[in-house]
Amino acid sequence: MFHRVLRVLRGGELLAVFLALIAASCAAPLMKLPGGPGAPANDAADVFAQATQACRAVSTVTAEIAVSGSVGGRRLRTRLTAGLAPPASARIEAAAPFGAPLFVLVATADDATLLLPHDGRVLQHGRPGAVLEALAGVPLDMANLRLALTGCASAANTAGAQRLGDDWRLLPEGTNDLYLHYDKQPGGWRLVAVVHHPPAGAQWRAEYRDFDAGLPRSVRLAGGKDTFDLRLALSQVETNIALGPEVFRVQIPPDADPITLEELRRARPGVRED
Repeated sequence: MFHRVLRVLRGGELLAVFLALIAASCAAPLMKLPGGPGAPANDAADVFAQATQACRAVSTVTAEIAVSGSVGGRRLRTRLTAGLAPPASARIEAAAPFGAPLFVLVATADDATLLLPHDGRVLQHGRPGAVLEALAGVPLDMANLRLALTGCASAANTAGAQRLGDDWRLLPEGTNDLYLHYDKQPGGWRLVAVVHHPPAGAQWRAEYRDFDAGLPRSVRLAGGKDTFDLRLALSQVETNIALGPEVFRVQIPPDADPITLEELRRARPGVRED
């Protein structure tokens, strides 16, 4: 299934999708989240269980991702295919207008390889989170990227939850804040935003909209000014399909030259000025 998705996207649509969301996100306002403090939320455990029921049932996920927005002050637009599996495996390909992919990123556990076929460059044995940050500015490792794309949270401190009116709950998750909202149509609680407060680094957030079968089809990842503001539109989403170890490997040409993280951060393949 995943290789079928890759073949569909290699026509140039993959890169356009991943970067298309990034460009569109710049002009749109962020979700307005309610402020606190609120009253204790005695129903927090039930609310969290309902809001994450669908995403917690997801093991593997594959998708086409249309991306638009900006990274480091530069606007971009592209299309990706992605396949992710627990606990921390991922393959992300960005399609070029023709020929080989613009880049192929594969990661398993703490080891990532990024191949740039058109440039004949490769980064091997990088830390997955550092490689993804260099590519897109987003401070996520592959385990947390899978959660971000499915609009999920693995756990929450329900004892510290706050009730912010009838339709909102705020739950701590380590250094993060989870915002859950009651959706009257079709009815039910959803995780709609996660505000990240990293111990080292600037605050940023993930927002989730356009739910289908309990999973978001629109994801926004937004940091501070001139960092990153990405809008991801997911389509052809498939969950819980077999992704063998071969998916998370890439063949490195013997003549490929190495590229450093800093060089990758400056180049950011697929990011272009509009």
